[in-house]
Amino acid sequence: MVQTVYHTSVNQDPDSLDETFGLHPAFVDEVEDALFSKKNERVRKLVAGLHPADLADLLEHLEPKQCGQLVETLKDQFNPEVLPELDESVRDTVMRAMGFEDFASALTQLDSDEAVYIAGLLEPGERTAVFEQLPAADRMQIEASLEYGEETAGRLIQRELVAVPDYWTVGETIDYLRVARKLPDDFYVVFVVDPRHRPVGLVELNRLVRSKRPVRMRDIVNPDMDVISPDMDREDVAYLFRQRDLVTAPVVERSGRLIGQITIDDIVDVIEEEAQEDIFKLAGVGDTNLYSAVIETVRGRMSWLILNMMTAVGASIVIGLFQPTIEKLVALAVLMPIVASMGGNAGTQTLTVAVRSLATKDLDSSNATRIIGKEMLAGLINGLLFAVVAGVVAYVWFQDLGLGLVIAAAMLINLVVAGLAGITIPIALDKLDIDPATSSTVFLTTVTDVIGFFTFLALAAVFLL
Repeated sequence: MVQTVYHTSVNQDPDSLDETFGLHPAFVDEVEDALFSKKNERVRKLVAGLHPADLADLLEHLEPKQCGQLVETLKDQFNPEVLPELDESVRDTVMRAMGFEDFASALTQLDSDEAVYIAGLLEPGERTAVFEQLPAADRMQIEASLEYGEETAGRLIQRELVAVPDYWTVGETIDYLRVARKLPDDFYVVFVVDPRHRPVGLVELNRLVRSKRPVRMRDIVNPDMDVISPDMDREDVAYLFRQRDLVTAPVVERSGRLIGQITIDDIVDVIEEEAQEDIFKLAGVGDTNLYSAVIETVRGRMSWLILNMMTAVGASIVIGLFQPTIEKLVALAVLMPIVASMGGNAGTQTLTVAVRSLATKDLDSSNATRIIGKEMLAGLINGLLFAVVAGVVAYVWFQDLGLGLVIAAAMLINLVVAGLAGITIPIALDKLDIDPATSSTVFLTTVTDVIGFFTFLALAAVFLL
């Protein structure tokens, strides 16, 4: 039987490390064949012991009908930990196969932050149907977190945590941890709170188990902790975790009362989602992915394509202004795309770095001037180098020295402008509280196309005709 491959042995051949994780295609085919043949016992045997993330990958690889069939086949063996790992569209298929009652039961078995994450992605009608099946306490807890904005720390709160009074001893705390039933599956610190349940510090588990039992928690508490407000933007939370190398941080309401914690596993997901979101926005593909329906994919990309068509019309108008020049010197039509495309590519390189640097707060008003100067210098150096190359190519191709000098000058100007636009456009949009990842590319393409065509054709009109 072909199974997933894991790196479980220190003696494993290093040449096989590229297959250490993930599903083998042959294994997916084997599951599909078993589902098609309705060999339910065979299916259950094949997927038994799969990590939740791998089972989620398997469900995403299957056709929707087979995906639902696999969920129905597993029934009571279905691991709720799979749900947070699923793509949203695939999760809808799984929910339909499970039914609202079983889906709600699965939510109650997850950590509160994961349950909130999944509930937040449900359509209003689906959410109502699922909530009707939840116990009152679980429903109120999820609804409380959903009241916070989608991009805030409130949506990341894990309500399960360990908090003890500062007058407890180490022995009392350890005894409590041994008998308490409602503890997080994984935790790294014990929060120490005052009588009003406000955190006064934390004690790392390694320090707790190394301390003697009679020692008071107040005597070993670490008061140096970063407290998070539930209204804080989740990007700022991720930045705080990255800057301070945090593993967990307490979340407090306005009164200072401890209401939960945020852990590093959620921050890893936030960083990945934010990076993915920026990449998708820069490419103009909207909030779609491989598993989105065709109509959703088309809708997500259409508005961006329309906007790009409008900017292309603007560049065409510039070309139209020099139609007589192009008619007299056809070589210009051959060489025009070189200047524009080089400017667009150079500007996109700078733009990508700038947008990501703004997101990670590496680029701000304190160093913006220096970075702008650096990018202009880089554009100038690249412009000089490629101006020589383009000029030589044009001269050899058309045996026209003037044409070579014109394209060299246009190349230099456009690459300098591209570098300047690539860094200043996202900075300006950020100052205007507009997401640079959303619209920077459109402005940049317009600038590089218009400047590229205009400088090349204008110089040709002045010096060649």
